This record gives sequence, structure tokens and C-alpha cells, in this order.
Amino acid sequence: MPKATAHPGDPHYITRSGWLRAAVLGANDGVVSVSSLIVGVAAAHSSPASVVVAGIAGLSAGAMSMAAGEYVSVSSQSDTERADIARESAALQELPKAELAELAAIYRERGLSDATANLVAKELTEKDALGAHVRDELGLSKLHQANPLQAAFASGLTFSVAAAVPLVAAFAAPAGMIIPVVLVVTILTLAALGALGAKAGAAPMLRATVRVVVWGVFAMAITAGVGRLFGVNP
Repeated sequence: MPKATAHPGDPHYITRSGWLRAAVLGANDGVVSVSSLIVGVAAAHSSPASVVVAGIAGLSAGAMSMAAGEYVSVSSQSDTERADIARESAALQELPKAELAELAAIYRERGLSDATANLVAKELTEKDALGAHVRDELGLSKLHQANPLQAAFASGLTFSVAAAVPLVAAFAAPAGMIIPVVLVVTILTLAALGALGAKAGAAPMLRATVRVVVWGVFAMAITAGVGRLFGVNP
């Protein structure tokens, strides 16, 4: 884990939270879902060609689904944020004194004295009333504002790249060895994703890696069991 410093030139990791969440979600879903699909189809005693075709279909559909899902969900979040900002703007026009008192109350709850809270609320209101309420009442900032296109691109791209790993492994695996090859490659890929995600977000690497690997293996085991349960004998 990178050592935290107070140097002004060091970036805050929270600035990466928007794209990092979508990227980690997309990559993890890509490798787990396509690996699970490949293992499930292979466990049903399908031909190698059928397994690869299923993997390609899963990659294509999954990438589009992830990108569209991220765009729609983050757009909904953005719409909600804009609606709340519009309400605050209207309230400041209609009830300025009540909004000033509300802002002062927020600062008192954070530990400021009555006099200091009133002074801070008054000065921030004079400078940028809406900005103060958006930041301190709604808890919104530029760092956390929803960005639908960024989330959709990060999720769709990382899904495709990660999903291609087990697909290539299945294509290159010797006949009859698709399942073990895909499992080994997937576990290694999940471990790498967990470590990269932890490094990018300055999180404990071991815990993040174990978490990603354990849940990925669990998902593949369930899918393989379903494939074998409903598969046909060769």
C-alpha cells in the first residue's frame, strides 16, 4: 500500500473513485461472467467451438449491457442531483432566512459555536449561497458528481478486456482441458485485478485480492454445477 504523505503534489485517491468503481466493476464482471459462462457450457459437454462461440456472445452482450447499465444508472443519479440542486436554488430565492439558519445549524452540528456557525454561514452565503448548500447540505462536490459517459466507457472497456482473457484461454486450451485451463487463468486474472484495484485506490492489497478471487471462484463453481446438472452425456 502506498505511503500517505501530506505533500501538495500528491493526488488524493478519492478523485479516482468515479472511474475506478466502474472500471473495477466492469473488469471483475467481465472475467467472472465470461469465465462462468465458458465453464458452464463446457461442463455441459459442449464442443470446443460451441464453448468459444458462447464466450464471444457473452463478451459482446456483457460489454454492451455493462456500458448501457452504467450510463443509465449514473444518469439517473445525475438527474437526482440536478433536481436537488434546483430545489435548493428555489429555496434560496423563496426562503433565504430559513436557508441561512439551516446552514448555520449544519455547522453547529459539526462542532462550531453558535457565533462562529452563524458567521461562517453568513459569509459563505454572501460568497456563494447555492454552492455552500450543495456542498454542506446535499454533500455534493465536483469530485463526486456523477459522470455517465465516463462510467459507461470505463465499465464497457474494462469488461471487454477482462472478458477476453478467459475467452483466449478457452480458444487456446487443448481438447478436454478447457475447464481447468480457464479456471487457472481466471484465478490468476482475478488476483491481478484485485491487486491493481487495491493499488489504484491505495487499499490493502491482500484483502482486496482475496475478496475478488473468493467471490469469483464461488460464482464459477455455481455456474459449473448448473452446467453439469443440466448437461448431457457425451
